[in-house]
This record gives sequence, C-alpha cells and structure tokens, in this order.
Amino acid sequence: MENQNDNDPLQSGLINNRVANSKILLFDLELLHDTSERALIDIKGWLFQELVLKEKEFRQIIKQHDWSQYKNKSVAVSCSADAIVPTWAYMLIAIALQPYVHKQIVGSLQELDTQLYREKLDQLDWQVYNQARVVIKGCSKIEVPTTIYAEVSSRLLPIAASIMFGEPCSTVPLFKKRP
Repeated sequence: MENQNDNDPLQSGLINNRVANSKILLFDLELLHDTSERALIDIKGWLFQELVLKEKEFRQIIKQHDWSQYKNKSVAVSCSADAIVPTWAYMLIAIALQPYVHKQIVGSLQELDTQLYREKLDQLDWQVYNQARVVIKGCSKIEVPTTIYAEVSSRLLPIAASIMFGEPCSTVPLFKKRP
C-alpha cells in the first residue's frame, strides 16, 4: 500500500513551502472577535417629539421596556436625534441593562466592536511577539475596525523585529528594526 505522503509534493520535499517553514508569527484579529450578538438601542423614539427628554415619561419607558431581550448580548446605546440627553438618562439605561447584557457602551455599534477588541488585546501576552517577525493578517471574514489594526501595530512597534500586513505569502512591510 502506498503512503499518502508519497503523493504530496510538500510532504515528500519536492516543494519547499518557505512561508510554512518561516519564523513569521501571524497575528489574526479574527481570532479575537467577540461572538456575542450585537444590539443597538436608539433612544430617539423615547424622547418627546424625538427631541426633548421628559423625565417622568422617560422613567416610565425604562420601567416598561423588556430588558430581557438583551440577555447575553453586547449593546450599544445611542441617540440618533440632535437632542441634548442628560448623562443620568444613559445611567438609568445602564442600570436597567446590567443584569442582562454581556457588554454595554454608550456609542455606536462600531465603537462597541472597538471596545470588545480592545478588551481582548488587553488580555494578550504581548511578549510572545518580542523580537518576532509579525504579519498582521489582512483578510478576514469578519470586519475588524481599522482603529484596531492601528492599535495592534502600535502595541507591536516597541517589541517586534518587523511588522507586516496582509498574508504570510504576500505582505506589505510596515516596520523593520534597524540592527
């Protein structure tokens, strides 16, 4: 019986895969994506004529709203109307959401994604990349906020030997330490 590796040019040594054999570390932001479901609460509709917050009515809306629908979700709270919303209003919403949500912020869904990525970046052991050649993976099935790519490059700058962007087989050089 023929060994399966005999038909594989990579395994038999006929083709040298320099990318697989290199000492390049791939930084894949897709692996840091928080998979919790996202929700946006736009409080514009909770305002009188979508412009003015009336405390009594607002408190009634908070009391009657079904907060359980946000169970285990990551929630962004914002107001798309050009209205002045007092800080305490967002605080009331945060208090109502807290028992249910995975994460909450005041801001947009993109700001929520950015915050979720930053929390994951804060948990990493960055010393793994000390004096390493690093490729920050560019292609992803999940949209990663551009600011996170910039933040990763900034965090790697003091420790990595080189930083590239793209795929290990086709990269854009960004930084290389001088000897």
